[in-house]
Amino acid sequence: MEELGGLEETRVREVNEKHGDDHGVNLGKLRALAKQLKTQQELACGLWETGDSAGRLLAVLICRPKVFGQDELDGMLREARTPKVHDWLVNYVVKKSAHCEALRALWMQDPDPVVASAGWALTVDRVAKKPEGLDLVGLLDVIEAEMKGAPDRLQWAMNHCLAQIGIEHPELRARAVDIGERLEVLKDYPTSPGCTSPFAPTWIAEMVRRQAH
Repeated sequence: MEELGGLEETRVREVNEKHGDDHGVNLGKLRALAKQLKTQQELACGLWETGDSAGRLLAVLICRPKVFGQDELDGMLREARTPKVHDWLVNYVVKKSAHCEALRALWMQDPDPVVASAGWALTVDRVAKKPEGLDLVGLLDVIEAEMKGAPDRLQWAMNHCLAQIGIEHPELRARAVDIGERLEVLKDYPTSPGCTSPFAPTWIAEMVRRQAH
């Protein structure tokens, strides 16, 4: 923890706090430290228990994802309230777990929008890599009915799912674009030059164009 504290940068913290994160450690330096430490499950668990965001990010990088039980991962997700810790836990740990699909189904139905956003993030991954068994039309129905009024993080994950369905499934593309155009979610989101807008119709069109080339 002392070593992590020594990596704190005021400017990094200021930028992170604008996005809801409460740490000031440069992520490149954090990854370098994780590479130096290598996999250490006991240390990872200790770092997670500190509750410190930088410590938890490091824990995610050095843990053994397949060791955690379903209830452990569920509890960890509910404790991970800052966006970066939440995202890294889902992408670097839960996705590598044998409990991933069970947790996806569980979290999708959770009344807590932050927890539900994790379920939608895992669903995006399935839409892209293993859509068999998913009710894609049903997902579009839910997105159409609920995305406009959803809290920010849940809305972002649902919007990503909408775009992914439109990108990966040509037979549903027109409906996905139509939902995006009517709901106008993230239509005016500021996008840096050279980056693709998260507005679903624009996102879908750009990714389909790239695939064609």
